[in-house]
Amino acid sequence: MVKALLVDDEKRMLDLLALYLRPHNFICKKAISAKEALSFLKEETFDIVLIDIMMPEINGWKLCQEIRKDSDIPIIMVSAREQKEDIIKGLKLGADDYVTKPFDEDELLARIEAVLRRMKPARKIEVNGLLWNEDEFELSYKNNTLKLTPKEFTMLGYFMRKPNQVYTREQLIELIWGYDSHTEGRTVDSHVRNMRDKIRQSGFPIDDYLITVWGIGYKWVNKPSL
Repeated sequence: MVKALLVDDEKRMLDLLALYLRPHNFICKKAISAKEALSFLKEETFDIVLIDIMMPEINGWKLCQEIRKDSDIPIIMVSAREQKEDIIKGLKLGADDYVTKPFDEDELLARIEAVLRRMKPARKIEVNGLLWNEDEFELSYKNNTLKLTPKEFTMLGYFMRKPNQVYTREQLIELIWGYDSHTEGRTVDSHVRNMRDKIRQSGFPIDDYLITVWGIGYKWVNKPSL
């Protein structure tokens, strides 16, 4: 599942984008303003952001700049402004691509997929001897294989790919079980507990790296505090 943040001051356009993307395994969050988008970005993790330019108060140019101050999340500008100067400006401000309205559904999807391919996350991550290998769907510590369930393995990958990123239980449910799942928060806790037990038995100090953020969720740290 790909989690996309859609930003446009026109509700009709937000609904249309979500209608296009959801059948292609996208989870869509809609923001009606740049201010709302920035709030969502502080609270949640997204794979890509689609931004309209002509919005009141904070326009798409400024929003793109604000996001780029502390994030390399893929950004696509989606705008009716089709002048060459506008496209160049968007790319220079940090957008990864620029799509003009009205757009073709298939072209938009292809451009999103192309941007995501370029930003493809690491398929192998090693931390202090613990190796998460997506290609072989295997977790090992000092060359000894650890047996995790598919959901435990996927969850650990999310943690290790984004150190210091706090994931809420709700976010993990959306990412791993799907946005329409009826899974509860305690199921996430159970998976984390089982995963920790298995990794702890291997000798890796998992409790120093996979941290519980009380009342919120979990995060991974690559440099545990001494």
